[in-house]
Amino acid sequence: MTSPADVPHLTPNQINALVVLMVEARRLTNAELKELAGFTLTGKDNTKLVDLGLVDTDRTHRPFAHELTDEGWRVARRLHTSPPPKQGGSTTRSLFVVLSNLHRSLDRLRVSHGDFFKQTEATAPAASEPRHEAPAPTAAEPAAAAPVSAAEVEALVRSAYRELATAPGAWVGLADVRDRLADTDRVALDAALRAMVGREDVRIIPVANTKSLTARDRAAAVRIGNEDNHALAIGPA
Repeated sequence: MTSPADVPHLTPNQINALVVLMVEARRLTNAELKELAGFTLTGKDNTKLVDLGLVDTDRTHRPFAHELTDEGWRVARRLHTSPPPKQGGSTTRSLFVVLSNLHRSLDRLRVSHGDFFKQTEATAPAASEPRHEAPAPTAAEPAAAAPVSAAEVEALVRSAYRELATAPGAWVGLADVRDRLADTDRVALDAALRAMVGREDVRIIPVANTKSLTARDRAAAVRIGNEDNHALAIGPA
């Protein structure tokens, strides 16, 4: 279990900022924060979150825009393991109760926070990223193989899963899937896996016990919602 020491001491406003950025799962400007939650992330609160490596703030234009870093996602997922700040009162304590129950429910469902809160509109383009066309082959060069479509890559993933899974809905390591699809372009395969998360019958999750991961598991992970995911299940939810 995560200890409170894993979560830095934060003010109520800093906690609110992390939570809103987590549940929106996207970059938010101060104007959007004000509209959504009634506050902005400025001054000492912003400086501390940036210094702790929890938030990345774009100050190149106004209004400033903020986004959780990987460390910010980790801390946001574990806020409930630390005592709520006394100055937050009942509102912050109630928020921690919600976060604790959310964590328990997602753990039972084996769904990651990143997957649960992902913005489907923002991630959809990843499934159809434009491919850079190779230059036309010269007379001395053999023609390159035709690119595989996203639908074809998904079909390959589903086929590999059926060969590996002991039953529909059983968990299969992405390392094993990648071994079966060793000839498939890594970028295309990652894009297909990210797109498949939106399918009703597909779940892709991180392994909760990271100490059990091998170097092979880590290398095969696919990045979704600011988390490395390692296991795939296709079938009844």
